[in-house]
Amino acid sequence: MNEFELIARLTRSLPTDPSVVLGAGDDCAAVDLGVPDRWVLFKTDAVVEGVHFTSDIDPARVGHKALARCLSDFAAMAGTPTHAVVTVGLPGDSRAEFVEAAYEGLTRLAERYSVAVVGGETTRNPEHVFLSISAIGTVRKDRCVRRSGAEPGDALFVTGALGGSIAGKHLDFEPRLEEAQWLAGSFDVHAMIDLSDGLAGDLQHITRASQVGADLLKSAIPISRAARLLARASANGDTAVAGLPKRPPPAIVAALTDGEDFELLFTVASRDAVPLLDAWKKKFPKLPLGCIGKISAEPGVRLRDEHGIRTLTEHGFVHFA
Repeated sequence: MNEFELIARLTRSLPTDPSVVLGAGDDCAAVDLGVPDRWVLFKTDAVVEGVHFTSDIDPARVGHKALARCLSDFAAMAGTPTHAVVTVGLPGDSRAEFVEAAYEGLTRLAERYSVAVVGGETTRNPEHVFLSISAIGTVRKDRCVRRSGAEPGDALFVTGALGGSIAGKHLDFEPRLEEAQWLAGSFDVHAMIDLSDGLAGDLQHITRASQVGADLLKSAIPISRAARLLARASANGDTAVAGLPKRPPPAIVAALTDGEDFELLFTVASRDAVPLLDAWKKKFPKLPLGCIGKISAEPGVRLRDEHGIRTLTEHGFVHFA
């Protein structure tokens, strides 16, 4: 079974109680603990050597990524992270300097977003290093954005540019916390997710949760410079570009399927599309925002290109696939 089939089986009969607003199935869990006007958000995430980073990577970048992945999920719900704990798994021959440097990268990011790191756990792991982050925070009840609110006719937006994250962005990205909180406070955002597994896959999380479909416009999908450079090098026969172990895909495929872009994908009513674009340019002039399609009532995800419309068969990254 793949990752999502396993999650479905494991979460089928989890215990719950009346305080649970959102359990498994969104970017964070949301719980009503009696905080006035706010829900408490919970999230856990991990990075594993050989899956999310390689042994030759600067450990400070590994620590940054470990926390940033978790904070990106708070951004997806327009939440504010406040506290985190860290679990570190280490082989017996690990050097203390590696862990200290990883904590330095993690700490710098935590300080930037006012996240208090309040403890954790260390354990031996026989073969590989891993860092697992668990975090809590809050979100205003009237601004919490879920995956399940997309409506037919909505405009579909994405921040930044997509694909080619393996060239370095997957280690150095900034979680879009400020942008997400501004969005939720300025516009009626119907649904949102962060792109951790690729546009083609994560869009389907929104469409399935919202029981809708989507139509993408190929020419509107923002392709990163890194994805274009990798694709060009591959076309020229340089299959070892940037240390990649396999042949990079065409740039548009990379933009659709590469994981770990950690940009925001969200929907708003079509009437808000132009006002949003205008306001965004003034608020975040250095970060592109693009309308890449629309939400439809017809199930499934389709891609319109110069040849017409086809059902999107590409999918993003899936563990155990």
